[in-house]
Amino acid sequence: MDTFNVLFVDDEIDFLDTLMKRMKKRNVSVSGVNRGEDAIEFLKTHSIDVVVLDMRMPGMDGIETLREIKKLNPLLEVIMLTGHACLEAAREGMELGAFDYLMKPLNIDELLYKLQDAYRKKTIHEEKIRQLEKAISGQMTDNR
Repeated sequence: MDTFNVLFVDDEIDFLDTLMKRMKKRNVSVSGVNRGEDAIEFLKTHSIDVVVLDMRMPGMDGIETLREIKKLNPLLEVIMLTGHACLEAAREGMELGAFDYLMKPLNIDELLYKLQDAYRKKTIHEEKIRQLEKAISGQMTDNR
């Protein structure tokens, strides 16, 4: 599988650092921030394929951050994380376009599988859009 870029967003600094180290050992390109606001700013200047986003954070919570991420880049896949089982928040996140929802503590192999799956979905959507744009461009050239 291609190398892809993941942004982890979690206010628990020790958890964030450990998660990033474990993903780097699995050859995943990772970055991390500890606030939703920082994630939005980071995404404006960096190419990211998948975001792993904590639900509960001070300031912008996970749902609010998800909304902003999807405004910036609707094709960016987001995996929601929580240490607190909350069916309502999970449902809302999925309705807003989250790729999936995982509970802490994480199984690292399960997370890696979800990241790969989310990246695959994003690249398929991007390719379909490129093909559609190419087809439309070709039609416009033929109609001249």
